[in-house]
Amino acid sequence: MFQTTAELRSAFLKYFENNGHQVVDSSSLVPHNDPTLLFTNAGMNQFKETFLGMEKRNYSRATTSQRCVRAGGKHNDLDNVGYTARHHTFFEMLGNFSFGDYFKEEAITFAWNFLTQTLKLPTEKLCVTIYETDDEAFDIWNKKIGVAAENIIRIGDNKGAAYASDNFWQMGDTGPCGPCSEIFYDHGEHIWGGRPGTPEEDGDRFIEIWNIVFMQYNRQADGEMKPLPKPSVDTGMGIERIAAIMQGVHSNYEIDIFQKLIAKTAEIINVSDLENKSLRVIADHIRSCAFLIADGVMPSNEGRGYVLRRIIRRAVRHGNKLGATDSFFYKLVPTLIDVMGDAAKGLVVMQDIVEKSLKAEEEQFARTLERGLQILDAALNDLKTDTLDGETVFKLYDTYGFPVDLTADVCRERDINVDEAGFDVAMAAQRSRAQAAGNFGTDYNASLIIDTDTQFCGYSHLTGEAVVSGLYVDGQAVEKLVAGQQAIVVVDNTPFYAESGGQVGDKGQLTDENVIFNVADTQKFGSATGHQGELVAGEITLGQSLTAQVDKKRRHRTELNHSVTHLLHAALREVLGTHVTQKGSLVNPERLRFDFSHFEGVTAQELKTIEEMVNTQIRRNHALATEEMAIDEAKEKGAMALFGEKYDDKVRVVTMGDFSIELCGGTHVGRTGDIGLFKITSEGGIAAGVRRIEAVTGASAMEYVAQQQSQLELAAQLLKSDSASVVSKLKAQLDKVKQLEKDMSQLKDKLAAAASADLAGDAVDVNGVKVLVKKLEGADPKSLRGLQDELKQKLKSAVIVLGIPGDAKVNLIVGVSNDLTKQVKAGELVSMVAQQVGGKGGGRPDMAQAGGSQPENLDSALASVLPWLTEKL
Repeated sequence: MFQTTAELRSAFLKYFENNGHQVVDSSSLVPHNDPTLLFTNAGMNQFKETFLGMEKRNYSRATTSQRCVRAGGKHNDLDNVGYTARHHTFFEMLGNFSFGDYFKEEAITFAWNFLTQTLKLPTEKLCVTIYETDDEAFDIWNKKIGVAAENIIRIGDNKGAAYASDNFWQMGDTGPCGPCSEIFYDHGEHIWGGRPGTPEEDGDRFIEIWNIVFMQYNRQADGEMKPLPKPSVDTGMGIERIAAIMQGVHSNYEIDIFQKLIAKTAEIINVSDLENKSLRVIADHIRSCAFLIADGVMPSNEGRGYVLRRIIRRAVRHGNKLGATDSFFYKLVPTLIDVMGDAAKGLVVMQDIVEKSLKAEEEQFARTLERGLQILDAALNDLKTDTLDGETVFKLYDTYGFPVDLTADVCRERDINVDEAGFDVAMAAQRSRAQAAGNFGTDYNASLIIDTDTQFCGYSHLTGEAVVSGLYVDGQAVEKLVAGQQAIVVVDNTPFYAESGGQVGDKGQLTDENVIFNVADTQKFGSATGHQGELVAGEITLGQSLTAQVDKKRRHRTELNHSVTHLLHAALREVLGTHVTQKGSLVNPERLRFDFSHFEGVTAQELKTIEEMVNTQIRRNHALATEEMAIDEAKEKGAMALFGEKYDDKVRVVTMGDFSIELCGGTHVGRTGDIGLFKITSEGGIAAGVRRIEAVTGASAMEYVAQQQSQLELAAQLLKSDSASVVSKLKAQLDKVKQLEKDMSQLKDKLAAAASADLAGDAVDVNGVKVLVKKLEGADPKSLRGLQDELKQKLKSAVIVLGIPGDAKVNLIVGVSNDLTKQVKAGELVSMVAQQVGGKGGGRPDMAQAGGSQPENLDSALASVLPWLTEKL
């Protein structure tokens, strides 16, 4: 029973659901509003604000199967993947969580019973670890569970500082933390290794399968451990590790998921050796790459996109080592969807985008390899020693994405050493820069935590009576505000909408007879709503009653833009396909911005169709219906969830006729007709596979149309035409300009031919070869290539070097006839000259161009050509 990975996932979630836990979907691999993480790397990430007390949920027990990636930032297993039994870039973490509900005894009991009763693991195969001073955990394991004392291993501070232990967990340098207890499985005497705490603990015999963290302290910036008011529990069990045990294998790569991916890879590439480590690398990497793209990450040269690009290229490189000659990586996506079961629901929706993204990146990498080989070849040709320096190796790797192992392979073929130490120094410097640019030192206690609730009445009212429940100045709670102070005011009931889901926070005022507090922004602080602004008159004290008044005009204009984003989302999916999902939005009074997944540019005709479709729904004047329902019921009705948002069991569903249904907590118009007019102002790409539409509505849309009309009328005047004839008039003018440019080009060619006849006579003889070196004052740089072609034809066998000085710049071209390219390479010659005029360049052996920024050095640079050629010819 419970043999397959899918069965184990289901059994785990069902076990904890039956024990009062809310089953919560895996969060995105892109952490929601968390600058401290590159990727989601643990099951507790999505509950961080709950553990910190900044967010309240309507359940106190939860269970998840969380998708995780560790391939960048502080948690980076990439270089070990494929070569060890248990390292992965992508893994699933099974977990159960208690938010101030149960604690140590229940958490330990749940874990032990699942392993020994549900999965039927033999107790003699299990041992546990605890933090050295955690006598409470020892007694539970020993006296309640019945684990023998010799099988309970105490682990102290083994990492060089107080509380720095394998068995003491911390969210960061500050924040919730506490001792933990780990459960280990003994794979048997035939495998080398010892129990935790022994010199042989790094072996593979005893494997950690479950970690139970007892969050009972809040670590301060000065190191003080303050007890948490509500101790909590965070646990994690890697599904790949428990699957290996249940399937009777030792390596994670031998479980069902990996075996199917490995077999499919071997089939695609036509490989017979299924034990090849490169197959493991590819099988692992397709999981992280596919799920990262499905969660909105696209290959790029920075941040998350850079890590994704590196993983893809590592997989492709291993495919090349296996003999792959064509794109293959993207072909594994259907098999991945099949083996991941329920965990791949989001991947199914994004399958087309994922496959296209992987294929495009693989094809681009093939071009990168070709370019990298050219650069490496040039570097090796210029080498004066038998060692390639580490800086060059690093530049190839970091700038051009050229694999280090491939550089080493090429060097080995030429009996050239690689300066590995120099590369390591350059890599370490790059890592230091990346870490310095990151934000991994957040003080979790520096965030404002407000332990009160605010009721929102702003769906139906823009004015309301409110009682002050909290006052904060510079992050500190105060009892009174005086005029002139900037502050956050928290009340028990408010019509002000706090920023969420892309909709900006409301502005307005909090007042009474003597008080005016101007609200500049509204934000959420856990379950409380904070009104940020300035007290311009009077005093405010705790418990005081105020009138809350939202800026009605601003709210209304914001609602127009928010409601139309729902219509736009539905229209995009109708026109472009159901793979379109929201990847971010901004809704304010002036405009709306909508980011969505789509692999190619939206055509002008598609944009026109989308715009017309939205305006049709506006004219139909649908009444907006809102209702609260269970999230599962909402999903069954087809409600779309918004990117990056968290949802409780009960959700608010906004419906617009039969056209749009979405989960949304924002505010909206009463009827779609209130929007008036929708006008797209721009569309473009913001990342690979992610597009952005900006648009306006209502009065702003009318202003935009009027401005466009004004521009059209001005263009008509300039063309001495009317608005209706602008296009035909403009086309005629462009045709005329095109013909003039053609005539000018022909004249330049004739001038170049005439000039070449004169210049050819200036060629000199160098060791029997005609050489022409010339500075051309006032010449058109665009004519250089044509001029050197003309000179080659006249001189037949020759080396030609031409330079044009300009204002603070130089243009150079070198031409070498084909019969001389073995002796003289145009790229080498132009680089030699360019370096003397503050530039660089390159090109083919027979023709190369360059630029420079020091025209004053052109004469001396050209004078160096003949001596240089004398050595070559």
